[in-house]
Amino acid sequence: MGRSRGRIAAACAAALAAGLAVVAVGHAATESVDIMQVRMGGDAAETRTVLDLDGAVSAKLVSDGSTDGRVVVMLPNVAVERARQGAGRGLVKAWLVDQVKGGARLQIELAGDAKVKRRFLLPPADGIANYRYVIDVAAAPKAGKAGQPEIRGQLRAEKAPPLPLKKVVVVDAGHGGKDVGAQGAKGFEKDVNLAAALSLADQLRATGRYKVVLTRSTDVYIPLEDRVRVAQRAGADLFISLHSDSAAEPDLKGASVYTLSDQASQRAARFVDRDDWFMKASLTGDQGVRDILFDLTQRATRNRSAIFAQTLVSDIEGVAPLLRRSHRDAGFMVLLAPDVPAVLLEMGFVSNPDDEARLRDAAARDQLMGAVAKAIDEHFDDQMKVAAR
Repeated sequence: MGRSRGRIAAACAAALAAGLAVVAVGHAATESVDIMQVRMGGDAAETRTVLDLDGAVSAKLVSDGSTDGRVVVMLPNVAVERARQGAGRGLVKAWLVDQVKGGARLQIELAGDAKVKRRFLLPPADGIANYRYVIDVAAAPKAGKAGQPEIRGQLRAEKAPPLPLKKVVVVDAGHGGKDVGAQGAKGFEKDVNLAAALSLADQLRATGRYKVVLTRSTDVYIPLEDRVRVAQRAGADLFISLHSDSAAEPDLKGASVYTLSDQASQRAARFVDRDDWFMKASLTGDQGVRDILFDLTQRATRNRSAIFAQTLVSDIEGVAPLLRRSHRDAGFMVLLAPDVPAVLLEMGFVSNPDDEARLRDAAARDQLMGAVAKAIDEHFDDQMKVAAR
């Protein structure tokens, strides 16, 4: 009798435990999972995309990329507060995660003829506390047997249109915190710069065309090197640093735009080598190839920076006074990134009473930032026209 009661108790305990387990699993299945970050690695032969998650997921592959160059993966119960996007590497041209009915959708635009090779979920392990959903994309073979093209290539559907990625604009409010910048009669440069940066960010976001990143949104000190790193990590399409000038002559006033000077090019190369910012894309590791790649990249970036600077000066004219030589060049540290078009806008002189009053007036400041936003719109519109030719 005692043994029978023991068996009954054990069976009840097991049933209770199983019931609790089912409840726990059901609860976990309905809980929303967040994407912590998206990482990428690999080369032109095989590229890996990793989604870091704060919980387990059961994903569904909708398209492997073999027909139209677009990988689509559905992630049920995954929450995305705002669409997230980024440039890729290797076989991945770009990626986009957005919210759809029932969960999140990951879209990967492929840079060449490729498809998903494998995908799997890794649980927390080896010191990593989060789950990882991994997607490996591999390049398709160039030809079949006897040098004949593969049938899959002949039957390939029309390529999917490019992902609707927003242009990434990094807005840098110069100075901040202990670095007060120039001092005017009514305050410090750092405060004017921040107010202008927040205004520009608001106006750009209102268009719905841009992903805007601020190097600082409060009165904090950010080292100059870190400001450039923010732009590079964000995959910025444009970097604009906002400043207010100062001079010994109180009658000197007007805005000016700076781009990187020829003399600063070698400084940029040393800077990049020191911090290893620039991805060395040479598979052979040949230093000469890397130097040529760096030079070509920097030249193209400087050209794009100069083109935007001319547009910016044109749109500011009539909205705010300009210095006689309004487009200038310099070796400012925030302009040194070789792969991010960048300008530094001196909005006016806080040492000049008229300029300072204009920069501290919210309406006038918003009008000036409206001209800057217009220049950014025109700059990317022109790029789209060129790309469509």
